[in-house]
Amino acid sequence: MPLSPLPLDTRTFPDIVAQLVRRIPIHNPEWTNFSRNDPGITILEVAAFLLENDIYVANQIPERNRRKFLELLGVPLQPATAARGLVAFADDRGPPVTLTFNEGIELRAQAVPFRTERGLDVLPIEAQAYFKKAVDRPELLDYYKLLHASQTVPPADAAISLYETTALGPDGFSPDDAIDRSLWIGLFARQTEKDQLDAVRQQIAGRTLSLGVVPSLQASDVDLLPQKTAGTDAKGTLRVFLPKLPPGGLLSEDQPQPSYQALQADAVSDVTIAPGIVEVALPSNPSDLSLWQNLGPLDSGVGDFPPSIDDTEQSARILTWLRVRSPVDLLWVGINCTQVTQRAHVAGEALQNGTGDPDQQATLARAPVLPETVRIFVTADAPDASAEEWQEIDDLFAAGPEVPAPDPRLPPGTALAPNDLVNVFAVDPEAGAVKFGDGLRGARPALGARIRADYDYGVGKAGNVGAGAINAGPSLPGGFTVTNPVPTWGGADAETPDQGEKQIPRYLQHHDRLVSAEDFEVLTWRTPGVDLGRVEVLPAFHPDLSPNLPGDAAGVVTVVLIPNGGGEPDQALCDAVAAWLDPRRLVTTELVLSGPVYVPVQVSVAVEVVPGMAPSTVQQAVKQTLTDFLSPLPPPGTEPLDDRAALLTTPAQAAAARGWPLGKAVQALELQAVASRVPGVQLVHPVDLYKVTLPADPTGQKTLTLLDPIAIDGLALPQILAVQVGIGDTPPSFDDVGESTPATTVPVPIIPETC
Repeated sequence: MPLSPLPLDTRTFPDIVAQLVRRIPIHNPEWTNFSRNDPGITILEVAAFLLENDIYVANQIPERNRRKFLELLGVPLQPATAARGLVAFADDRGPPVTLTFNEGIELRAQAVPFRTERGLDVLPIEAQAYFKKAVDRPELLDYYKLLHASQTVPPADAAISLYETTALGPDGFSPDDAIDRSLWIGLFARQTEKDQLDAVRQQIAGRTLSLGVVPSLQASDVDLLPQKTAGTDAKGTLRVFLPKLPPGGLLSEDQPQPSYQALQADAVSDVTIAPGIVEVALPSNPSDLSLWQNLGPLDSGVGDFPPSIDDTEQSARILTWLRVRSPVDLLWVGINCTQVTQRAHVAGEALQNGTGDPDQQATLARAPVLPETVRIFVTADAPDASAEEWQEIDDLFAAGPEVPAPDPRLPPGTALAPNDLVNVFAVDPEAGAVKFGDGLRGARPALGARIRADYDYGVGKAGNVGAGAINAGPSLPGGFTVTNPVPTWGGADAETPDQGEKQIPRYLQHHDRLVSAEDFEVLTWRTPGVDLGRVEVLPAFHPDLSPNLPGDAAGVVTVVLIPNGGGEPDQALCDAVAAWLDPRRLVTTELVLSGPVYVPVQVSVAVEVVPGMAPSTVQQAVKQTLTDFLSPLPPPGTEPLDDRAALLTTPAQAAAARGWPLGKAVQALELQAVASRVPGVQLVHPVDLYKVTLPADPTGQKTLTLLDPIAIDGLALPQILAVQVGIGDTPPSFDDVGESTPATTVPVPIIPETC
């Protein structure tokens, strides 16, 4: 049964009245009439009634007082996190002039404010990304071989392979899809400057091209080694090349093939694991931004030349090509991009003037406040006094005193240890509260001192807007447009008081440090900005060293992450959890963050239905029950077990509340028993279990193997591809399937067939 707190006072109205009446002879012996008709007894009953109300209120412990007590414990609530994203600027109507934008430009997605994090050059050009997609047309090989027989590129005796120039679209780009493993970005003059290519080259020469890159984030993992912090590795970036033109831009007959020069490409962040910006320094000589002058019509797009463009109007506007080599798949690439953060800025907000009292507090008008954005300026109440900026500090107990004083615990003559952390303040970002010192630990704002605050605040989860939602900027010059090519990400609301209260027992246990397995699980769940469906902590286990779950890898902790909705965690999710856990782990702990390894499974079962029940309803119920039973996530609506509930729960019930356990094999008899418990099922016939082998080539076919049991080892979990439920005595059968494979040489573009 649940434990309920004891009341502070158990007395009721009759108890209080009886107690008061018993005291009458002690204080007033002449009073002898104790009946309810006596006016004195009536007065005592009124007093007892008022006291009973006070006892009731005290036993309730008002919510405001209770939360104040919790505040005194010093358990902080998680502040809101700001959403981040990429935006691309375009100059649609202005003159062909490069403008430089500073950081901090305000942009809007309707009422949600964003600000740019980095300045950039907005080049007056357009861009389009292409790649050479291989085409399997063997019947055309002889034709194109004959067509290029008189050309030096390719050589007459060279084998050729055909490709089609493909624009980068919603499906993204994979190096494996391109015949030369390259992405080509064409830089074009705008339609209004199609006859002024040299003037446009003059404008962009020597400028920085801000290339926005969105990787195609796949399942990944993160390994944090002992004594190593996250983010110390070199930033992953792209390699960008520009055509290296011969003198005069004329290809010689001796060297008909092009050559390329590498450009300086600096990644602002690791664009191989998260959307980011690569700043490409363009050459200062405008002639380096042109193309070959004597390239023949049949040479265009052949070999290492940039892809051929069939649109003559667009090809007439080409300035130059960038050849991009990427180690990962890309979802989107564009120019004139920068990063944005969802935040709004408040400048010069007036707070309560200094009182001179210890522990003065002030509340900012907007909350939640983004961490590390608060700046406090204090101006003394004196003529010609200038504003002094005070410093934010995490803990006021680390601050020094207003007036240096010797420590009486030290011997006489000991020099005073300097402490410059005097004019400081602490901030509670979630509540927007600013607290100053008490004189001994940090200075007090002087009486009458004027206090001003600058800070940024956010809207939390509401900052996660869809692609194209950021489309306005009050300070943008005329003719400029802006958009976000992909949805923003990372915004999370502040923790509510109710959620924070649930963390108090855990917080008092782990003190925001990762020591026990429970600490790893609790703190992983609290990672801001991620949506987790399940967390498994495996101490002394490394997936590359321990073949099975009972690992013996000392000092290693593996945390298995499953996103809400299933599947595998992408790199962005793993990086967010790694950045959150890294400063909280012990320096001797190696932390491995990983997703599960899924074993594809298909299930076929035949059931007989109780007479009078609808077969279709029972059929669907059995299918849903088996799917939920094999799911790696808890059934929908299942709440995580708290500490008290877990003590009163059997191991089987606890496992069901988490999803399919790691390391547990899938057995047909167990599924048969689960199906038999579905209402309306009269009899369950033997279950057919199939282990599925998926082809490496997405166009290939999968193969099914009838197997019982299906082993689930290490970090593996079953992945249900299909559940078939038949009515009768024969399980439905799946169609058998097989496989397929594809080929390379001198790339040659094909001419698209048109009617």
